[in-house]
Amino acid sequence: MSTELRSSKLVLAERMSRLGSESAFDVLVHARALEASGKEVIHLEIGEPDFPTAPHIIEAAAQAMRDGFTHYGPPAGLPRLREAIAEDAGRRRGIRVDPAEVVVTPGAKPIMFFTILALVERGDEVLYPNPGFPIYESMINFVGGHGVPYALPEDREFDVDVEELLTKLTARTKLVILNSPHNPTGGVMSGARVEALARGLAGHDAMVLSDEIYNQLIFEGEHVSLTQFPGMKERTILLDGFSKTYAMTGWRMGYGIMRTDVAEHVARLMTNSNSCTASFSQMAGIAALRGDQTCVTEMRAEFRRRRAVMVEGLNSIPGFRCRMPHGAFYVFPNISGTGIGSRRLADALLNEAGVACLSGTAFGAWGEGYLRFSYANSIENIQKALEKIERWVAQQNT
Repeated sequence: MSTELRSSKLVLAERMSRLGSESAFDVLVHARALEASGKEVIHLEIGEPDFPTAPHIIEAAAQAMRDGFTHYGPPAGLPRLREAIAEDAGRRRGIRVDPAEVVVTPGAKPIMFFTILALVERGDEVLYPNPGFPIYESMINFVGGHGVPYALPEDREFDVDVEELLTKLTARTKLVILNSPHNPTGGVMSGARVEALARGLAGHDAMVLSDEIYNQLIFEGEHVSLTQFPGMKERTILLDGFSKTYAMTGWRMGYGIMRTDVAEHVARLMTNSNSCTASFSQMAGIAALRGDQTCVTEMRAEFRRRRAVMVEGLNSIPGFRCRMPHGAFYVFPNISGTGIGSRRLADALLNEAGVACLSGTAFGAWGEGYLRFSYANSIENIQKALEKIERWVAQQNT
């Protein structure tokens, strides 16, 4: 008797159809494939510092492994790291942070994911920036929430239009997502606008997820956090981490600061998903926060130099118009003058000019007419990329 094996059809849960992606990784994969075929590609697409992690941080991790920090730890993070985070975050923002308000996660994305999972029911409204980091919209849709985008006008230096944002608040608004310094535009919320937003939110019940992952990469002025204003710390989940500030993207370590009743539920989500963050990485995090900060100041100074080269170069290319970003390591030039759509231009620059960047629409529909370039690359490579773009544009106009 023969047994006939039947192949089963994959039937995914409906919610998987609502889950988005992050185009930077898709473009990176395509760019690597082009390089493998022999084509030169300059990478201005991926959002990570191109600097090495500082030696004292690496040594702290190595020593931690030798000392036995290779086992499970508490879901919310090692107490000594939570203490270091509380001290550092509180000092830099002028607020009091209790270690019990800190949850350490493998990367900062879980704080976005867990916050939205914990707070947003099907049909609840969530305000988020558009253009903005694509995982915001993806996770809102995934849990069945209703995303309500708000704009970041170019003529306001990509700062938040607080008046417009406040008009979008309704009785169904459960969460407001902020990101300053901002990805993809490099915009930074001014202190006056943060204060105005704090006043405007006072009469509403919505919680706030404040993504401040780039807070130490500001080139003019000081970082201002919503948590610094009366009554707002208790309503804010503050997202931060080590990836951008300390060039530790591959270490996968972020954290959230939130009131303790929220922290308990976020830690429970950690228990159910990741168990804990790698213990030796957390020991490296302590060294990062409490050790020599020269690596941070030098990286920021180099990004400032690269920013100037990138902006000046883009503004010299016909059809491009680029404002000076005030934070992070991105520029978001307006390319409507080229007469070419964002996605088509980004594809052409990669496939024909050998410059990898991202379409503005990778960050939401309102990113049409823009491209995002990361200047986390050497000045030499940035200049080479600008020359390639200029040559490609000139060829289209002949």
